[in-house]
Parts: sequence; C-alpha cells; structure tokens
Amino acid sequence: MGVMAMEVDGDKIIERKQSSYKNLDEGFLVQNQVYRGQQYSQIYFIRLHLLRTLLHSLVPLWKPHLPVRKILELEGGRECVIVGTLYKHMKLKPCILDEYAKERTIIPLVKPHNFIHSDDHLILEDESGRVRLEGTALVPSVYVTGVVVAVLGKETDTGTFLVQEFLDAGLPPQIEKPLRLGDDKYVVLVSGLSVGNNSSNPLQLQLLVDHITGHLGDEMEQKMAAEIVHVVIAGNSLELPKGHFNGQNLGPKDQSSLFEPIKELDISLFQIAAGVSLDIMPGPDDPANASLPQQPLNRHLFPGSRAFNTFRSCTNPHSFELDNIRFVGTSGQNIDDLAKYSEAKDNLEFIERTLRWRHLAPTTPNTLGCYPYTDRDPFILESCPHVYFVGNQSTFESRLIKGPEEQVTRIISIPKFCETGIAVMLNLRTLECNALSFEAQLS
Repeated sequence: MGVMAMEVDGDKIIERKQSSYKNLDEGFLVQNQVYRGQQYSQIYFIRLHLLRTLLHSLVPLWKPHLPVRKILELEGGRECVIVGTLYKHMKLKPCILDEYAKERTIIPLVKPHNFIHSDDHLILEDESGRVRLEGTALVPSVYVTGVVVAVLGKETDTGTFLVQEFLDAGLPPQIEKPLRLGDDKYVVLVSGLSVGNNSSNPLQLQLLVDHITGHLGDEMEQKMAAEIVHVVIAGNSLELPKGHFNGQNLGPKDQSSLFEPIKELDISLFQIAAGVSLDIMPGPDDPANASLPQQPLNRHLFPGSRAFNTFRSCTNPHSFELDNIRFVGTSGQNIDDLAKYSEAKDNLEFIERTLRWRHLAPTTPNTLGCYPYTDRDPFILESCPHVYFVGNQSTFESRLIKGPEEQVTRIISIPKFCETGIAVMLNLRTLECNALSFEAQLS
C-alpha cells in the first residue's frame, strides 16, 4: 500500500498508518466450474471424508480403549465410537409442498421464525447406513443437519444408538499471532448500510465516512482516524426496489430509481477508498448470486471507487490477513439460518458453534443454498482465524474464544448500520473492539 495522508485544518498533514494486506478468497471463488447437473451428495461426502479423518485422529486421544465402527458394524450392547454426519428430523421444517399449498389456498399458513419442536430428533449417517440417536448427551435443539461428530455409546435393543458422550471437530490449528505489532492500528467493520432503503439516513452514513477519512472532530479524533488501516463492509450495502425485478422492461423513471442507490453508494465508497484500504462483500440484499459462496459484486457498479487500488470487491464468506492477523467473515446468512433451525442464548453462541464444528455454514446445502461442489467443501475451516465476524445481525456483541492449543479468536456480531447507526472498531494489536455509534436527525 502506498503512503496515504490526511489534511487537518488545511495545513497540518497527519500520516495514515499502513498495514500489509493479503486476500485469501481464492477458495471461495467459483472459477472454471461447469455445472453438469450434479447433485449435493458429493459435498456431503467430501465433508464427511475430511472431518471424519480428523475425528479419527482425535478419538485415540479421547477414548483410546474403544473401537471406531461403521454404523452397519454396530453390535447390540457393546460400547464403541461411531463417526458420521448428523441429520435432524424436524416436525416444523418447511416443505416445498407447503409452499405450493400456500399458493393454492386462501388460508395463510403459519410461518414461525424458528422451526424447533420438542419432537425433533437426531440421526447419524455414514456411507454404510443411518441410526437414530437417543439419550440426553446430544441435544437436538443445539445441532443442525450437516454437522460431523463422533459419538460414544452402544446400540440398544430397539436398534437406536444410546449416546453417552460426543466429540466435535473442535477449533482448527491457528497461525501464530505476531508477538510485536507495535502501535495501535484499527479495522472498521460495518454492515447493512442499505443505501436505497426508505428508512436509511444518508447523514448517518456520511458521518461514518467523515470519521474514517478524518474529516470529523478535533485533532485528537483525526489522529485516531489516522490509525484506521482497513475498512470491511460485510454485506447488504444496497436495497434496490424489489418491484422492478419482475422481468419487465423498465422505463426511464424506474431505471433512475434503480441506479440512484448504486450511484449514492459509489460516492461514499469513493471517499473511503481515496484514503484507506476497503473491502466490500455481497449480502442477501445486494445484486449478487444468492447461493454461498457469493461472488464479488461487479466492479463496474462502482465506476468511481474502482479507480483506486485500495478498493476490493470480495466474496462472501471473505478471508484475508492484515499484518499476519487472519480474518474470516460472512454477511450473516450462515448464522441467520442456524437461528431458524437451532437455539442458542445469543448470536455469539451460534458463531462459536461454527468454529467448534470447524464449518462456516453447516446448514448448506440442506436449508441454505450453496454451489454444488464435487471436489471440495470450501466452508470447512482449515485454519483458526484470529478474528471471525458476522454481519447484518440485530445487535453488536463480541467475545474472546480460547482453544485447547492456545488458539485465541475474537468473534464479533456486527449490527445493521441502517437500523442502529453502529459500526465496529477493532484494535489489531490487542484484538479488543468497541462500537462506533453515529446519530443524525433529518429535519
């Protein structure tokens, strides 16, 4: 990155701090892939193969005296360990036939925000077969279809498997955090700008831009702004009028209303990219493919911003390194989907589970759309990030997670800026973070 400077009071120049940046999105890019009608069984097979190999290596340390068997090799009453992919049978899980019935009836169908039911139960599958899991060790409301686990127990007389203990894949190994990072440097994480939304406040967004670029506050605040070395926009930057996407040709007025939010966003991004490194990720409301991994937003949407080499259109999920601090983040779909099909006391618990399951999006492809890979599962976490952020959540929350091999990860729930006016400032040196709150009244 080149040297960047900010002008203060027209004469004094404050140098913006710099950091080394490395993009790690290659695994999420869908390149040279040809769809030949393949189904999703391959991605489940790959996930089971990779995570089972890992769990097999952990079982001797966990239960060295017990054999590991396939499901078809179970012997009644004999303790053993089995490894497989969980399938959660859910009474309230939506069915495509219900969607069809909804179109054919005048009686509205109840659509709960969470599909958990007390009758839900777990089934474990491997290539040889499947078996229903019983017992209180594995709680169905915590797990979802697609998670790979090892379970210890024995087959019962009724043909089910009584689980006594279980083992998750656990946190992956972590690259060593640099011992000396020197001065404080900050990363700004924001999501849900929703430019084009009727309730969005352009003044609020401009305050955020002015804070990042050093055009806000006194000299002390501007010196703090000079410590911002990177900005990440984690999805839902735009909210385009949905009525225009009906397959009809648009008139000049409709074309203008469609283009205005994009133009407005580009102006804001231009101001940021002129002074600081900027990554923008697609989200569920942005003009990008719907299934994960979402591919980068087309750079031609941003004619002003793309002129800067500091502007990067990235994938969702997105992975990168700043000064050898590894970041992984999503625009929120993976956690929103977990919240529909499982329960937790807060969003951070959902985020932590994906780390401990070693999979960013375990509900893909069952209830969350993803590309039908045949050679890999890009959502498996091979390295534990130092920072794991999730955008477009309802509130700002943060927690430090520690693993058995001295892994340390800062997990962050980033709220929707359009609704809360909150962005997140992360200190690269300490991994501490706090909320940046902006308020502006439109008279």
